[in-house]
Amino acid sequence: MRGRLFGSVRSRATLAATFVVAVALVAAGTAVLLSLRSNLVGEAGTEAEHTARAVATDIAIKRPDQPLSVDNDEPVQVVDENNRLLAASEDLERISGTGTDAVRPQPRTSPGGGEGGEDSDDDADDDSSLEPGEISDHTTFTNGTATLDGETDDYRFAKVQVEVKGRGTLTVYAGAPLSAEQGAVKTALTVMLIGFPLLLGVVAAVTWLVTRRALRPVEGIRSEMAAITASEDLARRVPVPDTHDEVAHLALTTNETLAALQTSVERQRRFVADASHELRSPIASLRTQLEVGVAHPELLDLDGAVEDTVRLQGLAADLLLLARLDAGERPGTAFSRGTTPGPPARFDL
Repeated sequence: MRGRLFGSVRSRATLAATFVVAVALVAAGTAVLLSLRSNLVGEAGTEAEHTARAVATDIAIKRPDQPLSVDNDEPVQVVDENNRLLAASEDLERISGTGTDAVRPQPRTSPGGGEGGEDSDDDADDDSSLEPGEISDHTTFTNGTATLDGETDDYRFAKVQVEVKGRGTLTVYAGAPLSAEQGAVKTALTVMLIGFPLLLGVVAAVTWLVTRRALRPVEGIRSEMAAITASEDLARRVPVPDTHDEVAHLALTTNETLAALQTSVERQRRFVADASHELRSPIASLRTQLEVGVAHPELLDLDGAVEDTVRLQGLAADLLLLARLDAGERPGTAFSRGTTPGPPARFDL
């Protein structure tokens, strides 16, 4: 059953076209999803970097004696050189993917007493190449999660460093939600999963119909050949489509073959008629002589009987030669078995 289902040209063409389109759609869909995801992640990173630099700018213009605070709806962390959390978003409950998972600020202490003492400033000058108030041009991006006000989402975090006088080099982590990216990718994937099978169904149906239409002339040739075989009328011809393609060439070749068969059959019929005519005369003559010889032995013409017998032998040899030639035997082997034909009969073929 399976071989019969996929044994026709129409089925194989439909299956091949559907498979090729399916591979192309999967490749194109994968490329679209990866490109969409990359673009949306890039936009989230740009948004996170913008937030981080805005927070870094706000920190840079504050006086050393002013407390650090973050007024932002997105997850933001400000840490010092020792990776100690100095400020964070108010609703931040949990975070991962940044330099620290702390969510509650820890006050800085130094031997000199107070927040942001001189020792920190000296260490910052030693360890940092940034000038006071300068924000680093380099931004590092990471992915992580954060919980704000009880809701946990995936975020794209941007890391920016800023040199603050009296505080040293501070690092700002700011996140942008990836929910838009995930939603867009999920929506696109859902559309593809629904649309691709429908599109493949349309491709399969169109290929099936187009192949059926393309093979319709072949079916016409086959049905006409079946009718010719049943009627044994070699004068009929198969229809030639006006397409000038391989099917038209097949129809022309089939008609040429039918014409050659018709000519061959007509020759054989003429040969049989001529052979019957040639055989009738010597047989009738030989019969007459034998009947006369039975009734009147003295009137028997032996020479004529021998001549008629030789004629019959020649006709039989010619018929035997023709049969061997039709069977594909070479002319040389037709006489290699000790058969010596008589004078060949002359037929008008």
